[in-house]
Amino acid sequence: MNVIRPVREADLDQMMKLAERASFGLTSLPKDRELLGKRIAESELGFQRGAEKPGGELYLFVMEDLDQGRIIGTSAIVSKVGGFEPFYAYEIRVTVHESETLGVHKEIETLHLVREHSGPSEIGGLFLAPDYREHGNGRLLSLFRFLFMAANRERFESKIIAEMRGVVDEGGRSPFWEAIGHHFFDIDFPKADYLSLKDKRFIADLMPTCPIYIPLLPKAAQDVIGEVHEKTLPAVKMLRDEGLRHAGMVDIFEAGPVLSCRLDEVRIVKECERRVVREIGPEESESRKFIITNRAREFRACMGRPAPVDFEGVRVSAETAGTLNVRVGDEVMFGPLHPRSPEEVERP
Repeated sequence: MNVIRPVREADLDQMMKLAERASFGLTSLPKDRELLGKRIAESELGFQRGAEKPGGELYLFVMEDLDQGRIIGTSAIVSKVGGFEPFYAYEIRVTVHESETLGVHKEIETLHLVREHSGPSEIGGLFLAPDYREHGNGRLLSLFRFLFMAANRERFESKIIAEMRGVVDEGGRSPFWEAIGHHFFDIDFPKADYLSLKDKRFIADLMPTCPIYIPLLPKAAQDVIGEVHEKTLPAVKMLRDEGLRHAGMVDIFEAGPVLSCRLDEVRIVKECERRVVREIGPEESESRKFIITNRAREFRACMGRPAPVDFEGVRVSAETAGTLNVRVGDEVMFGPLHPRSPEEVERP
């Protein structure tokens, strides 16, 4: 059984091993022991703090294979982007150029640098060990975050964003970065990406603030604006199925799209339920899979097949109860792992 829980200081060694398997651009898994240790400490402080409103806290989670005692994945939530270090993105706008004399009307897309000091909540930093990328583990590691936010609404903004990984090759080369950022920063993309994890002030110092006309960029750079890395395509589809849509902004380094949605409009949040554990017994093996979370201070989430017992009660398996550390009388929260198919929706 796999469980999702908050990261702990004792996880650092295993997190470093996981980081060695990750590629460029994963903010929750920097290949730097000191920096990763600081992020773990920051996350522990965020969970301990009794936040009454979002203040930029980092919530870093791990997925653990309980049978192997092995950390196999990680994902994160930032309660609010911006603040002391602003959130940067390029907003895509359309500029109209018109000449009555020549009879010309042109709508040209431009990139405008956005600095957000009081922004939405952000999900990100998802990485799952390649040998576990099946049986719904990736979906669990992504979607449980919406249930965590729904259960702790005071800690998060009503709007959520997700910065999706843009087009970067295996050597860490980004066509978009080569066309813009490299000229101003004089460093390669992996170095800039790493430095942005430690301190974003260099962005304000060097990033051009004037609008950038997209047609003036090399075609290789134009072609990747708003596009994602091929390995990110399944994640984009999954988030779109949950209701997130392109926010009209892209990342300033590699031009990956920014997706956005209000928390209340996310599919799994609209379909989730809260019930009291009435029974612990066998599962119905043919029923739908759900993401189930406990409601205790020590947050835990896993997959299972809860069965309604009455209007307020539910039955969970002994394995699920043990994984979540819940007993009869405790409250759980759960939402369907997958959206209903069109055929299921049409059934009476």
